[in-house]
Amino acid sequence: MKRKIKDGLISTIGDAIREAVRSGQLKARTIPQVELQVPAKREHGDWATNVAFKLAKDAELPPFRVAEVIVKCIEARRRGVNLWERVEPAKPGFINIYLSRDALFKVLGQIEREGPEYGRSNLGRGRKVQIELVSVNPTGPLHVGHGRGAAVGDVLANILQACGYRVSREYYINDVGSQMDILGKSTQARYRQLLGQDVRLPEKGYKGRYIVDLAQGIIDQDGDKYKDLPDAETLGFFREYAYRHIIEGIKKDLGDFGVRFDSWFSESSLYESGRVERVVRLLSAKGYIYEMDGALWFRSTRFCDDKDRVIRRANGAYTYLASDIAYHQSKFERGFKKLINLWGADHHGYVPRIKAAIQALGCRPDSLDVLLYQLVKLWRGKRKVSMSTRSGEFITLADLLGEVGPEVARYFFLMRSFNRHLDFDLELAKKDSPENPVYYIQYGHARICSIFKEAQRRGIKLLPIRQVDLTLLNTPEELDLMRKLAVLPEVVASSTRDYEVHRIPAYLLDLAKSLHSFYDRHRVISNDMALSSTRLVLMNSVRTVLRNALNLLSIPAPERM
Repeated sequence: MKRKIKDGLISTIGDAIREAVRSGQLKARTIPQVELQVPAKREHGDWATNVAFKLAKDAELPPFRVAEVIVKCIEARRRGVNLWERVEPAKPGFINIYLSRDALFKVLGQIEREGPEYGRSNLGRGRKVQIELVSVNPTGPLHVGHGRGAAVGDVLANILQACGYRVSREYYINDVGSQMDILGKSTQARYRQLLGQDVRLPEKGYKGRYIVDLAQGIIDQDGDKYKDLPDAETLGFFREYAYRHIIEGIKKDLGDFGVRFDSWFSESSLYESGRVERVVRLLSAKGYIYEMDGALWFRSTRFCDDKDRVIRRANGAYTYLASDIAYHQSKFERGFKKLINLWGADHHGYVPRIKAAIQALGCRPDSLDVLLYQLVKLWRGKRKVSMSTRSGEFITLADLLGEVGPEVARYFFLMRSFNRHLDFDLELAKKDSPENPVYYIQYGHARICSIFKEAQRRGIKLLPIRQVDLTLLNTPEELDLMRKLAVLPEVVASSTRDYEVHRIPAYLLDLAKSLHSFYDRHRVISNDMALSSTRLVLMNSVRTVLRNALNLLSIPAPERM
């Protein structure tokens, strides 16, 4: 396979640096790795590198001066097919690269060769990664905020896989602890109320309508079988019934949302297997556990936590931290080299203690990354939608999917960085118009498909790229489209490196805008057969890239709308 554009540019820049060092123009003890990024602004080029900053200290020169020397050596190496139209140093020390038409034509050839694989890479080299996502306590249905975490985690897994990582998606089921007893007692109380008994919900009981529905389901199944039995005798049944139905509802909602899991890991299994007790003994043997006031404490301050943490209470009950440490130990023992946890922003205070636990287990702190996603606010135009009430009711993920559909919900959850608050406009999400970014992007793909149907009707075939004259692609709109196509691999790679999944939706919208701009100004199929054949090649490349990027988001690419 021919060398890819990005690889060719990196090789050229690296060779130029080595030549500058060999000739004495620059001093450097080692040659740093050259990395290319896609600039945020088009005027800064198609690619940019910060390698001059890495060299500045050894070179004893300002970064901008280093960039000037490198650019001079790059230009001296220009020969054969030019990958760049121009290369420029930019203050304070970047090197901006503007691709040539020859390079853009090579991109079309690469897309033709790679097809559905275009945009993928072997960045991860088969490294095992586990992503823990959603992991909502099974005490109620998923709400809108959980949907954001599910979308971010699922797409992050997609792009990691596209970059050569071996990824496993896991849901951690917190089926142990007081919240499960409260769930059982809440369901039990509603059951008795529905049968006419004068009972009250427990303190901190769950008040949502779904608890009443659970209780009604028990009546439909067993009638008043449990009405006159003591609470203590039936609590286990109510707890188990409610848990099973809620977890099945969670699985259904996530399935409807297109989020799949490789495993569902139960917290209770950590206790049943004795793993929690074993990990506490291990930490104790390492000197990280001490006893005070009848409780066992984890010395998390040894690892930059602000205070030590209780791991077993004076009454003998283990805390959530104990099972979480055992859980993360199991992840490493299953062979995962990198752990990624998707948590709601309200868990920010828990991150230092779990990081401390990772280090106490003998693992590197950077082997775990915790991504905290922010809240979602729902709007209907300019009117904010109330997300919850004192009665315990809230907008569920199922409600949202029923109103706007899974693909639109997924895109809207992803189109802003997960660490920023998200305003979700329900009215915009339901529009079949260019104002709706999902419609706009999918319509672009469908529009290209309609072009090919018209070409087929006229008997015009899609020719191999070697049989068309690519030099006919010379309008500003055509060049802009090719530039957008060229950067997909780096957009995917940078999204993977930085966990910035919102870059994929932004890229898709940008590409769709360029496509529609081209379509509004130029005819693909005309009486000029040579030009028609060449533009069909371009349109096929755009169609491929739209489909590939949409696949990363698990959003369909329709052929008609």
